[in-house]
Amino acid sequence: MGDHLMAKRVLLSWSSGKDSAWTLHVLRQQREVEVVGLLTTFNEAADRVAMHAVRHALVDAQASAAGLPLWPVLLPWPCSNADYEQRISAVIGRARDEGITHVAFGDLFLEDVRNYRIRQMSGTGIEPLFPLWGTPADTRDLARRMLEGGLRAVLTCVDPRQLPEPFVGRPYDAALLADLPPGVDPCGERGEFHTFCFGGPMFAFEIAVQVGETVSRDGFCFADLVPDASAVNYRNADPVTFAPRRVELPAHVRVDAGGEFDAVPARGARPGLALTFRVENLLDARYEEVLYFRAPGRVALVGGRLSVGLGR
Repeated sequence: MGDHLMAKRVLLSWSSGKDSAWTLHVLRQQREVEVVGLLTTFNEAADRVAMHAVRHALVDAQASAAGLPLWPVLLPWPCSNADYEQRISAVIGRARDEGITHVAFGDLFLEDVRNYRIRQMSGTGIEPLFPLWGTPADTRDLARRMLEGGLRAVLTCVDPRQLPEPFVGRPYDAALLADLPPGVDPCGERGEFHTFCFGGPMFAFEIAVQVGETVSRDGFCFADLVPDASAVNYRNADPVTFAPRRVELPAHVRVDAGGEFDAVPARGARPGLALTFRVENLLDARYEEVLYFRAPGRVALVGGRLSVGLGR
């Protein structure tokens, strides 16, 4: 029974936006699915998510809030299609070696994108999943269900050829949906806009962000999101007022070990030498002591202590 219920070990393609976040929520409702990680491509030069232009640190915060490891794929800039496919192929090979059976995508209705994903996975031994797949007629209802389900997001990028620039930096909410011009998909599936998801049922805590500088680059308009330093160690900060409330970080267990060995015992006036060692976070646990700041992994310390005198 247990093997049947956990038949699918899924790596989720994670853009940092609302659709991938909602895909995580949907997958977690399926008893036969175990989501084991978030796969994100980053512009290696800028250290940001491609197209969404979200800082790597904020995606780390999402992974912590989701309780899942992040699988980053660093892409050169500029990045050729050959470079992209080579690096994706390498991470898919790693996934297969670790027993992952499926990669899930948050695509909604673009057939050419879906077909490209299927070709990517062909022959790898890993199958693609499309939990949100539907038609263009379905996205208005999907957007409504996301918002009613508690999803909170902000627009990080708009294509001004399809959506006016002032929409960038706005919260993704009912007011925004009502203001969208005719022909713009409510989920931005045709590339009209991209989002960063900072709260919802897929997260253990909200990620407090502020909308920073707005810039135009390469034909797109971007809003730079930054962690809200005033809300560090707080949760459920209001995205407009950023009024902070205290956050309870997930519990964790850290194991340290240490010891001492008398390499040269002290005798009389002869000095002695003791070797000391200490391993902090022996099990390499992933946890945070301060929100958004991941604690160091396993650390080994070696030292010595010299004693002088009439013994110890």
